[in-house]
Amino acid sequence: MNTLFINTQGTYLSKEGDTVLVRKGKEKLLDVPIHNLEGIVCFGRVLCSPYLMSMCAEKKVGLSFLSTSGRFLARVQGPVSGNVLLRKIHYRKADDEETSAEVSKWIVLGKVINCRTVISRANREHTEQESLDALSSGVSSLSDVIYKLKKGGALNEVRGWEGEAAKIYFGVFDHLVLAQKDHFFFRKRTRRPPLDNLNALLSFLYTLLVHDVVSGLESVGLDPAVGFLHRDRPGRPSLALDITEEFRPILADRIALSLINLKQIRGSGFMTSESGAVTMDDETRKKVLVTRQNRLRDTLLHPFLDERVELGLLPWIQALLMARYLRGDLDAYPPFLWR
Repeated sequence: MNTLFINTQGTYLSKEGDTVLVRKGKEKLLDVPIHNLEGIVCFGRVLCSPYLMSMCAEKKVGLSFLSTSGRFLARVQGPVSGNVLLRKIHYRKADDEETSAEVSKWIVLGKVINCRTVISRANREHTEQESLDALSSGVSSLSDVIYKLKKGGALNEVRGWEGEAAKIYFGVFDHLVLAQKDHFFFRKRTRRPPLDNLNALLSFLYTLLVHDVVSGLESVGLDPAVGFLHRDRPGRPSLALDITEEFRPILADRIALSLINLKQIRGSGFMTSESGAVTMDDETRKKVLVTRQNRLRDTLLHPFLDERVELGLLPWIQALLMARYLRGDLDAYPPFLWR
């Protein structure tokens, strides 16, 4: 779970023995033993030596390159790990419409239940009647979607219910923002590019979350590109996007809301380009990364494993549970449900 985030523009990463050396110009900024790392994530104008890339591939340390806004650019990795037989089972099950509908049902059910929990908890913090009414209505509407999902249906029906739940959830999302409303507000979900501060923050956190889920899936030998809810598309990590759905409310949305409501970030830390795209400055991005890493060290009781785990381990745990389901060790895929 030790991830090295390189946010300083103009830095150069190189190999020195078994150590990752970080420099800017002639100044040495940091050196970290490679065995202490699970991954390296570089934002923006950051260069890496070929020898460092080779060492990362050999030591199975994920090396990813993202734009300053958090858009995924590339990833360097070594030979694919895992049992080829597991991957063949994965491909067969993903091609089966009935299995895809069943797995998608559980994934979307986890997402919608977690969204409802986020809204329910926020409802206790409000005093304004308008917000209370809106949030209560959102909880009720999401409960209706949960009832439909539990009954099951075809894959297209599950996707339709997921879309309905997203519309309900984001329809009341602005009521979850309790501070700095002039700078952070939610009208609708915009991405590629995000067109306001809150969407820029959410997109950045979602990208980091997908990165973690991809790493988790690869670590257990699954193919992140072959999904059930999200269908195959070249260059898209469909299975990673599937499992990410369960985590968006708790490992991205709540972190974003906490940063805003506790005034840990400010509207002045966001910039709007001529095209209307909104990005964070370096200092704000650093604050978001540090806050996120600290949050991922918090622990909770995993409802399926019935033991306490760090939040940062959840993508790896759910990837393992998915592999166990595909192998036939579990009767169904158990989504993560936040309580």
